[in-house]
Amino acid sequence: MEIRFQEGDAEELPVGDHEFDVVLTMFGAMFAPRPERVAAELIRVCKPGGIIAMANWTPEGFVGKSLQVTAQMVPPPAGLPAPTLWGDQLVVQQRLSSGVSKLSLTRQKAVFDYPFIPKEVVAFFRQYFGPTQATFSRLDSQGQSELAARLESLWVEYNTATDGRTRIEAEYLDVRAIRA
Repeated sequence: MEIRFQEGDAEELPVGDHEFDVVLTMFGAMFAPRPERVAAELIRVCKPGGIIAMANWTPEGFVGKSLQVTAQMVPPPAGLPAPTLWGDQLVVQQRLSSGVSKLSLTRQKAVFDYPFIPKEVVAFFRQYFGPTQATFSRLDSQGQSELAARLESLWVEYNTATDGRTRIEAEYLDVRAIRA
């Protein structure tokens, strides 16, 4: 079996119709600003009978709550739908309703496990994770302190570890669709 990876804009993939047996996006395409175009592109590039697979953070899960906190502190551009709507089963059914013959939606958990306390996890993300860096950079020092405190509180709330580590189970929606 030959596997080919190709990078592209989720709203305008640089490939022809029906090129792929499998179209896969893990926590990526959900962040494109026009979900209806993303859905159309995923369907367009998948061969009939092929699989479209997505992993999308749910609004109710830990990452969904983190995104809500950051959006409250640094609002996204007006008019953009929340990326976590891709983690809502009814929304996914609507977005993929035309073009797929079978749709399976299952809530799953991804585990984040860090060898340090929640405060240090927030500092780690602030230093090494691009979206978190960008959010902090848009705030003044008071806003940065508030965001750090709110994120730390969320990490503490969801932390299941009791030994100085941080362990979070983050819910996502496993989407598997068969292209009609």
